[in-house]
Amino acid sequence: MDHDIQLTTSSILSTIPTTVTTNNLTNVTQCPHWEVWDWLYIMQPAYMFIICVLGILGNVFVLLVFGLHKKACMVAEIYLGNLAAADLLLVSCLPFWAINIADGFNWRFGSVMCRLVNMGIRMNTFCSIYLLVLVSADRYVALVHALSRGRMRRPRYAKLNCIAVWVLGIIFNIPTLYFRDTQFIPELNITACILNYPNANIGLACDILLILLSFIIPFLVISYCTLKIIRALHEQVVNRFNAENTERKATVLVLVVLVVFLLCWVPFHLVTLMDILMRFGVFAGCDFESGLDISNQIFTYLALSNSVLNPILYVIVGKNFRKKVKELTKQLTEKKNDSTSSSTRSQLSSTLKTFTTF
Repeated sequence: MDHDIQLTTSSILSTIPTTVTTNNLTNVTQCPHWEVWDWLYIMQPAYMFIICVLGILGNVFVLLVFGLHKKACMVAEIYLGNLAAADLLLVSCLPFWAINIADGFNWRFGSVMCRLVNMGIRMNTFCSIYLLVLVSADRYVALVHALSRGRMRRPRYAKLNCIAVWVLGIIFNIPTLYFRDTQFIPELNITACILNYPNANIGLACDILLILLSFIIPFLVISYCTLKIIRALHEQVVNRFNAENTERKATVLVLVVLVVFLLCWVPFHLVTLMDILMRFGVFAGCDFESGLDISNQIFTYLALSNSVLNPILYVIVGKNFRKKVKELTKQLTEKKNDSTSSSTRSQLSSTLKTFTTF
């Protein structure tokens, strides 16, 4: 998106790296500045810090429950645990951008951190949706093909699937590592962390590839699996067929997580798609361009909130998760009591030896 220098600073340098950015800061148009930008950039740093704190607390809690519980995780829990790790990666990167915005978009953390922080944020965009593809496919196999469960439903293969998602996430984010860098902008006297494509065609190709791989294709797969899952659950109710209680509880949680994820991320991807169409000349005009930039900002922060909502959903909707929390609490309490009892017995034995030794 090309803007005058004021909007370039506002809508590009402060934009979270999952959004498109300008390819040439000197190629600008004369679009008026909207007053709503001032309000947005006052709110952004505070919002990011809140998302960061809540996201770290919630996702660390989820990982501790899955990791410390004495029972091995089920396939769906392996995927949800990795989703929590992807969300934790995202929220851990947000303080850098909050400081960057508060400091007038002057990046003070160096070129290496500029690349790594942005790659971490984009990794969440890619890995989160493909982990949800895996978990929706797992629920599809569990309910629709319950009698012919394949390798995908084994924990070992679920772990391999997660490793594959993380590796692909790194591969598909190589352009971010290559093109993202710091650049001094003399008009503003700042060093900004931006995506600096060699030309507009490369930037457009990267954006099209991003929306295809991180939204359209996985969205179609998730939609297909979700429709099949809902139909299978409906048939079970109509036919009064009792599926495994654990499977049904896990499926309800997965469906809620999927719906909330789509509500948070679909508006963002739609705005990104409209931006691509604008660059093809389908849409035009300063009002449309500025409105698209503002929508981009708002829907970006809606997408970020998903990383905080997931742990809350596990607690509210996930009966199995709440059961794990209770069992883990009991497990840790018993271990603490055993440790205390062992210490007490050791002290008593030492005391007896003292009094019986002449």
